[in-house]
Amino acid sequence: MKKFTGDKCPLCGGSKEQGFTTFTVDMQDTLVVIRNVPATICSLCGNEWLSDEVAMSIERIVEEAKNKQHDVEVTQFRKVA
Repeated sequence: MKKFTGDKCPLCGGSKEQGFTTFTVDMQDTLVVIRNVPATICSLCGNEWLSDEVAMSIERIVEEAKNKQHDVEVTQFRKVA
């Protein structure tokens, strides 16, 4: 469910809404796909913004995936302390 934030997109002037996205990181030996990542998304151009807290959790998820040494890791977003 998307919730209107009242902000305008600085790129196109569209409405920014709360929603979810898929975040992909391609490291040379590992591809990490994180689904259901909370994001602010422009309803017009689709540009996405992540909060600092979400970005920090993504960094930790990617590091965990890298340490597993899998070729591909697909996971759901979760807050990581």
